[in-house]
Amino acid sequence: MSDFVSDFWSYYVGIAVILSIVACAWLLWVMSRGKTTPNRPLKEGEDPRLAVGTTGHVWDETLEELNNPLPGWWAGLFIITIVFSLVYLVFYPGLGSFQGQFGWTSVKQYEAEKQATDAAVAPLYAKFASLTTEQLAANPDAMAVGERLFLNNCAQCHGSDARGNKGFPNLTDNDWLYGGTPEKIHETITKGRNGVMPSMAAAVGSADDVTNLANYVLSLSQSGGDPLKANLGREKFVVCAACHGPEGKGNQAVGAPNLTDGIWLYGFGLDKVIAAINGGHNGMMPAQEGKLSAGQINILSAYVWHLSNKAP
Repeated sequence: MSDFVSDFWSYYVGIAVILSIVACAWLLWVMSRGKTTPNRPLKEGEDPRLAVGTTGHVWDETLEELNNPLPGWWAGLFIITIVFSLVYLVFYPGLGSFQGQFGWTSVKQYEAEKQATDAAVAPLYAKFASLTTEQLAANPDAMAVGERLFLNNCAQCHGSDARGNKGFPNLTDNDWLYGGTPEKIHETITKGRNGVMPSMAAAVGSADDVTNLANYVLSLSQSGGDPLKANLGREKFVVCAACHGPEGKGNQAVGAPNLTDGIWLYGFGLDKVIAAINGGHNGMMPAQEGKLSAGQINILSAYVWHLSNKAP
């Protein structure tokens, strides 16, 4: 990894760029010095332009490829392109880590455009700032804005209908890993979440013990499994109770899911539960603080809350 953070790649890119420009200029110079000579005497009635010579390629018996020098206008444009590239590299980044005289970066441009956009739309969010979550949820204009924010920032993981996917929670039900109050939703969107379930295979015991425990976990939500093996796995559930609780009802303080409601974030079935015990899971939701403004997070939080609290 040290090679990727050293100065080597900066020099490599810079030298490669300069050599490419020099090679283009050299190629143009060499080609402009070339003189063409006729490959053969002109036949009676042939186009005089053939006197400059041909490449020797003939198609359709009489169609010959000329060997004319580059047109002056084309060579001029090529020279302008080379000069432009040199001027560009003086003022803008392109030579490795050299930032150019203007100090332009895509990050700076993004931040400037974001600040300008935030300032332009600030009045839109300001009129909603004093409203509670319930009031925002009942406001069609606020929910229209919230829907656009959700589609642009959340739908990639939770789906456009907010019903989630494998590893991404359904936001339209009342099953919440960290709590579904307006305050908790706002906290989740702002700070993000990192829900980690470590591999528990070593703590549980043998492969048979893991299978028995998986059957017991399925039995907590009446989701099938072998009753005999579930009974054998009951005592092994003590290693899970620290997070999921002694009854398996979960713990929103640490994001441990409820195992008794039949809702499976990473897939349903004995094989899926065994895989979870053996390999664990790591669910990451990135923080939106810094990406979205406070006004945007306020409306987005209300929109997510209203998805599972819609009026009949």
